[in-house]
Amino acid sequence: MPGPQLFQPFSVGGLELANRIVIAPMCQYSAVDGCMTDWHLIHLGHLALSGAGLLTIEATAVVPEGRISFADVGLFDDASEAAMARVLAGVRAHADMPIAIQLSHAGRKASTDLPWRGGKQIAPSAENGWQTVAPSALPFTDGDHAPMALDAAALDGLVEAFAEAARRAGRLGLDAVQIHGAHGYLLHQFLSPLSNRRDDEYGGSLKNRMRFPLAVFDAVRRAFPTDRPVTMRVSGTDWVDGGWDAEQTIAFAQALEERGCAAIHVSSGGLDPRQQIPVGPGYQVPLTRAVKQATTMPVIAVGLITEPEHAEAIVSTGDADLVALARAILYDPRWPWHAAAELGAQVTAPNQYLRSQPRRHRDLLKGH
Repeated sequence: MPGPQLFQPFSVGGLELANRIVIAPMCQYSAVDGCMTDWHLIHLGHLALSGAGLLTIEATAVVPEGRISFADVGLFDDASEAAMARVLAGVRAHADMPIAIQLSHAGRKASTDLPWRGGKQIAPSAENGWQTVAPSALPFTDGDHAPMALDAAALDGLVEAFAEAARRAGRLGLDAVQIHGAHGYLLHQFLSPLSNRRDDEYGGSLKNRMRFPLAVFDAVRRAFPTDRPVTMRVSGTDWVDGGWDAEQTIAFAQALEERGCAAIHVSSGGLDPRQQIPVGPGYQVPLTRAVKQATTMPVIAVGLITEPEHAEAIVSTGDADLVALARAILYDPRWPWHAAAELGAQVTAPNQYLRSQPRRHRDLLKGH
């Protein structure tokens, strides 16, 4: 009898994954001037031993002003590339899990303090703050310093910044790139009519609002090695009336697929403080299902997927091809081991850990 779908191999744009479990990008707010530190070596290293199919590096800014906070990771100069190379060398020495990177620009949600210090915006005139940019000069919240609207020349520069970061990712040997078009960051700001009030070719109609994000995708796809996949993360809805919604997400997904997008990761929200999110287990799966039914590329579900049986149901019923874990795998870094034990599957583990498997799960772990 075939085993659980969650632990069946899967290919994303030619990248072979051992199973359908993806570790989502999770910001750590622990970089120095965009450079990864020992924290990232520890953080990514232990997740790379988890038995998941793919590990994704956190939102990585393509320019310094694109960082969410002053302590965010970047891939925008030789120093940040060298720091990431050091971390990757340490992780790869002991794990063969494929590693992707999420390339990002925070737009008007940049220049913030660390989450455990409140996470509020830091003014341009204050230490660790800078002037933010966006499609339109509309702040995220009423108390924020307004962003500067990007002109056409600045947009061209940002397209090239994404491409240059993708070239650096290629040199680092990263297995895939995910472009961040979700959670209210810059590309999502262009997509949503709530944050994009432009009256030029980048605003107004859906076609115009998609223009800049699609230009970024095209540039990244050209810059990253052709034999490695480029994917996109989107918010399926703003959860605000009159904002970005599932219908527009489907149109965007179809446009991405035509351009060679290898997979789409469907999240939601993050653009507008007025959002009303019906939070509950798998609350974003209906959005994933809608995109899955309208496209042929692989679709990744995420959001309060914490139980193995729930994850198995999502992939076995065809609502998504893969499931992504974030907070759940921070809380339980051996989540794939425990899921394999519960579902009757097998998972790869370091040889040094093989003796840890309980008697009742003697065939749970297989070595490298």
